[in-house]
Amino acid sequence: MSTDSVRETAAESAGRRREQQGWYVYDWACSVYSTSVLTVFLGPYLTEIAKAAADAEGHVHPLGIPVSAGSFFAYTVSASVLLSVFVMPMAAASADRSGRKKPLLAVAAYLGAAATTGMFFLDGDRYLLGGFLLIVANASLAVSMVLYNSYLPQISLPHERDAVSSRGWAFGYASGALVLVADLVLFLAHDSFGVSEGTAVRICLATAGVWWGAFALVPLKRLRDRRVTPAGTAARGGLRQLVSTVRDMRRHPHTLAFLLAYLVYNDGVQTVISQASVYGSEELGLGQSTLIVAVLLVQVLAVGGALGMGRLARTHGAKKTILGSLLAWTATIGAGYFLPAGAPVWFFVLAAGIGLVLGGTQALSRALFSHLVPRGKEAEYYSAYEISDRGMAWLGPLIFGLTYQLTGSYRDAIVSLVVFFLLGFALLARVPVRRAVRDAGNPVPERI
Repeated sequence: MSTDSVRETAAESAGRRREQQGWYVYDWACSVYSTSVLTVFLGPYLTEIAKAAADAEGHVHPLGIPVSAGSFFAYTVSASVLLSVFVMPMAAASADRSGRKKPLLAVAAYLGAAATTGMFFLDGDRYLLGGFLLIVANASLAVSMVLYNSYLPQISLPHERDAVSSRGWAFGYASGALVLVADLVLFLAHDSFGVSEGTAVRICLATAGVWWGAFALVPLKRLRDRRVTPAGTAARGGLRQLVSTVRDMRRHPHTLAFLLAYLVYNDGVQTVISQASVYGSEELGLGQSTLIVAVLLVQVLAVGGALGMGRLARTHGAKKTILGSLLAWTATIGAGYFLPAGAPVWFFVLAAGIGLVLGGTQALSRALFSHLVPRGKEAEYYSAYEISDRGMAWLGPLIFGLTYQLTGSYRDAIVSLVVFFLLGFALLARVPVRRAVRDAGNPVPERI
């Protein structure tokens, strides 16, 4: 190899590391929304606002439809994915065909950050405003994560992807933990800061949007656009584009089989994330400060869990490690049904169990899927993947909300989610991942 070739290879390696470092920072930026807003504050707060606007029977009437105030948040999360289904495939196809991901990432990131910052104005009985901002922020996050995830196979070599993906999740959980500490201080000492408890919550919501927008500048500076397929016609309508993507996946049936398994078990994961605070506050009678500490515990342990499961994947393969995590999820959620009310210690134990498997399940799933995507189809395939990612799941929240509306018990609602993990385990176990990687035209890692 010539000296020039060595220099070029070293330069390419340095450029790849620089992009990876910028890529990690987007998880650092947007994960605060998922943690502080979606997981901790907005569920209980929006539920209380909906209850303030409810009629004598405990119902609110968005678009004239009677909805239990206790189910409004779960239904709104489900509604956000309906919008995402239309928007994500169009954005992804446009990114793949034009090679210009960064402008689309910037639009999605700052629209989501603006909607989140606007949550400062939620007070009184403005549950419709809260629902609207939640839908916009969730849909924007979904689009941005499609584009963000699709960079993974472009900025990392096949043998690096488990580690790179795990580091991204670890950055996100570390960011969420850091901001939650500040949120906890403000919430507990709100009188000392001269603000009411409700105002403290609204400040925590809004600052998540400011954080998202500020740190998004780093990946937008470091990531670079690539044109990997010839520019074609404009993206089709959302459902038509999604159908087209799924039809293309039929040529890679094992990739489609993995995606189906992922959509099922990650629906359960995301529903637990988005509804755990409602379960803790409404069913177990736990205060907001207890919920914040529990989620902080999840964030801290998820950093180690993501990195630790990444190391397990290097020894046992990503598929086996994910399967093990799904069994752990099943046991943890099943135990959650029996938690006694008013006992924060046991809720902390449940949070610890979730934290240890949460980051690794998500990071390894993202990395494994990257091996199954044909080159040049990254954003398009990740649009289908993202439909069930980062709180964008729709069936889980819908089932959670319906179970509560029919039974009046959040315990029944939480245990109904076990089926997602069991069914996801069964579907994933049947996927021949090595053959799937070969069929996608990608090199097969030594362990996968």
